[in-house]
Amino acid sequence: MSESIAIQIKNVHKSFRSGRDKVLKGIDLSFEKGKLTYILGPSGTGKSVLIKHILGLLRPDQGEITVLGQNVTTLRGKELSEFRVNFGMLFQNAALFDDKTIAENVAFPLREHTTLSDEEIEKKVSETLSILGMTSGYDKLPNELSGGMRKRVGLARAIIRKPSILLYDEPTTGLDPVTRTTVDDLIATLKHELRLTSLVISHDIPSALLLADSIAFLFEGHVAFYGNPDEFKNSDHPKIREFLEAELRTVSALKGIH
Repeated sequence: MSESIAIQIKNVHKSFRSGRDKVLKGIDLSFEKGKLTYILGPSGTGKSVLIKHILGLLRPDQGEITVLGQNVTTLRGKELSEFRVNFGMLFQNAALFDDKTIAENVAFPLREHTTLSDEEIEKKVSETLSILGMTSGYDKLPNELSGGMRKRVGLARAIIRKPSILLYDEPTTGLDPVTRTTVDDLIATLKHELRLTSLVISHDIPSALLLADSIAFLFEGHVAFYGNPDEFKNSDHPKIREFLEAELRTVSALKGIH
């Protein structure tokens, strides 16, 4: 595997229900180090299943997944736990602890997995939140925050241990337009500030076209498209055209409101 490749997926197949439900049907993908890739596709087409394979939460029925030079499919127990240190993840709802402050939420991975002093942890928490535009209010609880601020805290917690790979699970789903723009700005900030290898599971085509270095489109268990945003916009794949045209209809309808 080339040194420029962070994740390589070769001929990965996955079925459930004793083989009756075939979700991944020979996936081949490579993700470059330091690049931001959006993984798009209809619901139920295997996007989340693919990410779970990359994390080692699922094992393929066939094929191989190599992450940062390690064959994930062979890892077990302690080796697998240590391997997952390479990842940070932002969940759809940020998954914050309701009874912990902003500072406590962000510090949680450091307290659980390191022996850093309180002073060192406090410094790292402040530095990480500052990258994401939060310089005060660290004593607030999650229920005191807006949706966009909760996303900032979730992202800070995801990157506090300086992972090599950052995963986003539907980061803009269900958000109002203002908050969605805020999340896009956060993703762009991390892309430029930290140069992490980033994978975004999403249905958000405008965000993908705006931010992605590459787009992978999954359909019926296969990679229907893999390329840059301009190539995606010009694809003649019927399902991609359907997605793009639905987005255009939405934009036209919004313009008609004004």
